[in-house]
This record gives sequence, structure tokens and C-alpha cells, in this order.
Amino acid sequence: MLHQIAALWAKYSYVFLQGLGGTMWYSLISVAFAVFFGTILAVMRLSRFKPFEWLVDGYLWIIRGTPILLQLYFFWLGVPKLLNLQIPEDVCIITALIVNASAYVCEVIRAGIQAVDYGQTEAAKSLGLSDFNAMTRIILPQAIKNILPALGNEFIVMVKQTSLASVFFLPELMTAQKTVQSATFLPLPAMIIAGLIYLFVTTVLTFGLQFFERMLHKSERSVA
Repeated sequence: MLHQIAALWAKYSYVFLQGLGGTMWYSLISVAFAVFFGTILAVMRLSRFKPFEWLVDGYLWIIRGTPILLQLYFFWLGVPKLLNLQIPEDVCIITALIVNASAYVCEVIRAGIQAVDYGQTEAAKSLGLSDFNAMTRIILPQAIKNILPALGNEFIVMVKQTSLASVFFLPELMTAQKTVQSATFLPLPAMIIAGLIYLFVTTVLTFGLQFFERMLHKSERSVA
């Protein structure tokens, strides 16, 4: 088995690495847009304008209450038919990943905003800042600093969730594994290599995130 794994890696490592590149790209773009839209959703949910709150609650209820694979199929099959448009498959899948991640990032950012002392908001208003300026200049910068570790965890989760894109044959790590498996008829060694790559990447990201958290706490203590 070890000989097969070594031989497979020696011959097809470029296929796995290309797949890993796709996985990291899909993860990065999905989380980046999820942070943007999740911030908007979080602010809408905390708004005193009730229709905004109801709209976001409905969105969270649907996205968090249905499987991500079902959402991927919906954006892959349903959305192009509903819009009567030819949409590239990768755009459909990335959009579905963004929509899914935005629901979870929204809750992370909402919790971060609510964790900021309300006195900060009162102080901003006393200085004559509008609600929008108080949120964007005072509250959000502090909230984002508090939730950066949680956003890092979301990126690690997304690295694993992009494996579902292999169902639609998008160029990512599990699709590379399927390609090698089809070419060699060696499913187990191919899966082991893909698993080891995932394990290596998520371990490096986890240690990097832990290091970042320690540095963040150290800087906070030094400021205090």
C-alpha cells in the first residue's frame, strides 16, 4: 500500500496540487464575499427596522435549515432555469458556497457587534456621529478584531466544504482524486493522498490561527 501511495504521488502529484489550488481559491473567494455579505446581513438584523430583521431571520432559517448539498444543486440546476440564463457551473457553485457561508458569518459578526460595549455607541452618538458612521467607524472595527479567529475557523471549514464541488466536477482536490482514481483504478491510495493533503492544510491553518490568536491577545495585554 505504501509503495502504491508513493508511486501514485510521484506520478500524479501535479494533479493533486492543481486540485488543492482550486480548493484554496474557492475557499478564499467564498469566505471573502461571505464576510462582505454577512456584515450587511448582521447590520440589517440588528437594525431597528423590523422588515430587515424579519428578512434576515427568514434567510438564516432557510440556509441553516437545509443541507448545503441541496443548496449547491439548487444553484446549479434551479437558478439558471428560474432566471432563464446560461450561468457557468463554477459561478453557480461559488455563489451557493457564498450564500451558505454568509448565513454563518452573519451570526458570527452579529455576536461580535453585540459584544462591543454599548457605551461605545453612546459615546459615538454624543460626538454627533450618525448611526451609520458610528457603526462603520467605531463599532465594526472593534467587532471585526474580536471575531477574526472565528472567521479563520470559517475558512478552515470552507476548505473542507469545497470538497462537495467535486459532485459537479469543478477543479478542486476531490475532483483531482477522482481523476487519478479513474486513471489508475487505485481508489484507496488516491483517497489517502487526498486525505493527507486535507489534513496537512487544515493542520497548518489551525496552528497559524492559534498563533494569530496568541499574538492578538498579547497585543491586547500590552495595550492594557
